[in-house]
Amino acid sequence: MYFNYITSIKKLPALIFLLIFINSAYSQINVASNECDNWQTNHPEWIFCDDFESGQALVKDGRYFEADTSAGKFEFTNDGINGSSGMRAIWQTGDVGVGNLKLGFGRTPVAYMDKGIRSSEDFREVYYRMFLKMENAWQGNPEKLSRATVFAKSNWGQAMAANTWQGSNNELGIDPTSCVKTQSSNDVVTCEGYNDFSERYFLGYKSGTTPIFDTNLVGQWQCIEVHVKLNDAGASNGAHEVWVNDSLEISSTNLDFVKSYNDYAINAIFFENYWNAGSPKIQERYFDNIVVSTEKIGCTSTGSITNSSSNDDSGTGSIGFYTLSFFFVFFARKINIFIHSSKSI
Repeated sequence: MYFNYITSIKKLPALIFLLIFINSAYSQINVASNECDNWQTNHPEWIFCDDFESGQALVKDGRYFEADTSAGKFEFTNDGINGSSGMRAIWQTGDVGVGNLKLGFGRTPVAYMDKGIRSSEDFREVYYRMFLKMENAWQGNPEKLSRATVFAKSNWGQAMAANTWQGSNNELGIDPTSCVKTQSSNDVVTCEGYNDFSERYFLGYKSGTTPIFDTNLVGQWQCIEVHVKLNDAGASNGAHEVWVNDSLEISSTNLDFVKSYNDYAINAIFFENYWNAGSPKIQERYFDNIVVSTEKIGCTSTGSITNSSSNDDSGTGSIGFYTLSFFFVFFARKINIFIHSSKSI
């Protein structure tokens, strides 16, 4: 038996376009909205997990040491992944900062930051992941998203900061900094207090490639993962990397973050909503499923998997794939691309 290709094959480009459209509409990121259930047992490599499903206060032992809700502009919402709980940040026109979450872990010289999260350990390498979504009518790129840092002094003086901020346009970017200098043959932290601009120096800016703040991608959950590693003494092998939806797109692996300084290691990560120039309009974005780990995390998880589609939060796992396949077969038959011949050979 063989196939005859008839004149309706001319409709193939339209079908291909339809197939691409359906594939886009059903693009999925698999993540369990309750992935933090029993996470200490299921993921011993994880340092922290928050899917915002527990209903617990943001600031307490085992959670954040500070949560700036900006008078209700950064608050719990039911607009998380698949309608689960998450956090929503709302900017009014001209608003700059609309809240943040400050997480402390490991050994720290600042007692205020210690919420008992593996507080006797030093972490020289961490990964952290969040899911982020902008509203459908979103405009612009807020400059500040997150930073991992080493607090080295009780006055919040920092040894380094791996800033994951704005890219060159609608992308994310990295702008790592150090505050360790060599004085009398000793490598010392010279910053006094938080964000000491007079002493810190930048190690090299890089921009990403995925325009997550662009009109074509807003309204979709984006999986953002960041890797930060302190350098070994005498080596420039520190790292600051960013994955977007499990694709590595920013990488600096030759950084000298702290020279030979080793009194403290990475002990805080801030999740921020800070727009240097102010928001151009009233708009909101959402956070969900934050994980901090000693190993790479990725965008999928075990447990009760739910899936975030590109424009809403419907769909489950392979259903998107099978739906796509069904539409392809249905429309292929409908426009008679392939007709079985009655002849056989």
